[in-house]
Amino acid sequence: MAVDRDHVLRSAAALLTRKSTSTMDEVARAAGISRATLHRQFAGRDALVRALEALGIAECEAALDAARLDEGRASEAVRRLVREIEPAAGLLAFLYTENQLFEGEGQNEGWARLDVRIAALFRRGQESGEFRIDLTPAWLTEALYGLMASGAWAVQEGRVAANDFTHMIAELLLGGALRREES
Repeated sequence: MAVDRDHVLRSAAALLTRKSTSTMDEVARAAGISRATLHRQFAGRDALVRALEALGIAECEAALDAARLDEGRASEAVRRLVREIEPAAGLLAFLYTENQLFEGEGQNEGWARLDVRIAALFRRGQESGEFRIDLTPAWLTEALYGLMASGAWAVQEGRVAANDFTHMIAELLLGGALRREES
């Protein structure tokens, strides 16, 4: 019987976003396969996390495309981006805590591609006069990642309603990023 790799990855993502310390046995159970079958797909936890990283990057790139970052006002593009990325926010929150993904020379180039595209959105907002210029595009990008991870954890823990995710992330970020008229 062939193992549906996408099903295994999505099952692992769903479990690990709820319980990041889950064992490979628990991941196998969540996917409805044996541990041996899981190990044939992924040699260990690191290989599984790397596969989840590739899935997370692909989902983020699809969200960036769907958000149409070059259209309209930059603030509206940020709102669209948060809305489009919300389904992957739990996985991103998990990946955000996996330090080995961001250390050393083995870092996946996909993260840099995401950073460039999101920073370009913030730069566009600055150039149009919509966003503050004292906050760098790199900092605004990191702030967006941090807010999305925090929002995903808050929703997952039931401290915040899932329906509030997009509004709470976008408005908090934009409330700090928008340029205000000097009084």
